[in-house]
Amino acid sequence: MSKFDYSDISGKLLQLHLAVLETGAITAAAQRLGVTQSAVSHSLEKLRSITGDALFVKSGRGIVPTAHAQGLAEQARGLLSGMERFTQSGRFDPLHWQARFTIAANNFQRDVLLPPLLQRLRQKAPGVLLHVIPSGIPSLEMLRQQQCQLVLSPRPPDGGDILQKRLFEDRYQVFYDPAQRGAPASRADYLGARHVTVVYEGGRPLDLDQWMLTRGVRRQFAVTVQDFSGLGAFVQGSDLLATAPALLLRHMPAGLAAVAPPLPCPRLPMFMVWHMRHQHDAAHRWLRGELQSLVSELLKLQTV
Repeated sequence: MSKFDYSDISGKLLQLHLAVLETGAITAAAQRLGVTQSAVSHSLEKLRSITGDALFVKSGRGIVPTAHAQGLAEQARGLLSGMERFTQSGRFDPLHWQARFTIAANNFQRDVLLPPLLQRLRQKAPGVLLHVIPSGIPSLEMLRQQQCQLVLSPRPPDGGDILQKRLFEDRYQVFYDPAQRGAPASRADYLGARHVTVVYEGGRPLDLDQWMLTRGVRRQFAVTVQDFSGLGAFVQGSDLLATAPALLLRHMPAGLAAVAPPLPCPRLPMFMVWHMRHQHDAAHRWLRGELQSLVSELLKLQTV
């Protein structure tokens, strides 16, 4: 058994343990933490001395955690959460908040919501580093294992320890280049045109396209892209149509126009999702409030 004094364990060591575990590499962990590889290796040796376990062993060209290292991960996350709560006891002041806040979001949520959130953070909480990772189809493990503190998604994962709040519900619009064609005026005009749409990595179609197919509506596709950010470049200078959330209008190339689809379309809900461990955390609650506030402003701009 290690004779190391438990009081010498620091939050930095716990963060390092999780960084190596989650990235699976010393180099990647060093990049995440903003330190050198030698510093990670030195701290890892200290952790091994404390725990009396190898923690990470070589496997091929990489490293993998031991069973003991896996078991320590949840304890490390719990201790770090406790440390964060300890520093935030009393009245929370965002101006003095020092943290790395990770949000999982795909391109639509990332491009529309997170730049204005960062502007707010720079003014109100300049000590916060906003870290954005792709959410894909978000899983419960992303939140349970604290890979992120918040998920933005139209598909919130369902779990007894997971909380969610609807941020907004956007409508679909048909984007087109008025220099190349007119707005689709009828269902026949819309379905007779050629379209650009999103097909996510792995072949998963846009929810809108799945919804249409179940109702016997088939669009003619000229091109597919992996995210909403790629639609505008194909619409501009062509007669193609793109059906996408209305909030994207301000992020489309200049000169494009948008109209309501000439046939029924579903609404697009958007949720923010978090683990119940953060429900009463003052900092987390403050950031959720800022996100809700900026969404309200964006929706007001949309109607102007």
